[in-house]
Amino acid sequence: MTMLMAETGCAACPGVTPPALAPAAALFHGLSDPTRLAILQHLSSGEHRVRDLTEQLGLAQSTVSAHLGCLRECGLVASRPHGRASLFALRVAPELVDLLVAAEQLLAATGNAVELCPNYGTGTDLDPGPADLTTRHIEVDNQ
Repeated sequence: MTMLMAETGCAACPGVTPPALAPAAALFHGLSDPTRLAILQHLSSGEHRVRDLTEQLGLAQSTVSAHLGCLRECGLVASRPHGRASLFALRVAPELVDLLVAAEQLLAATGNAVELCPNYGTGTDLDPGPADLTTRHIEVDNQ
């Protein structure tokens, strides 16, 4: 959280620009796909083969392999040979599980409002440009 708080371009942190947040944005983009999140959820219980994941998730082997490749490139998943197969596991398990738990808590605290977000919610283009961002008036409870 220090990186996100200290490196934003906010008034409290003058001189620091949004590009400093590029690594955090890349991390969240890597986590932005529901299939990758499902894979990470399964890997949080231990090592799995691609075949195990395809059976559990009901997805094609090529789909699971592509997403595992993405997660490996992001440094979130590691693999090791096991006979003729490879076993995949979370590379940074405690930190990643903590992040996913925090995300669930945030979703619960906001009443899953992000699902209704006009920019990133269900059924929207997941990567709108700045000119495409939509705003709407939302009542905020300032307790």
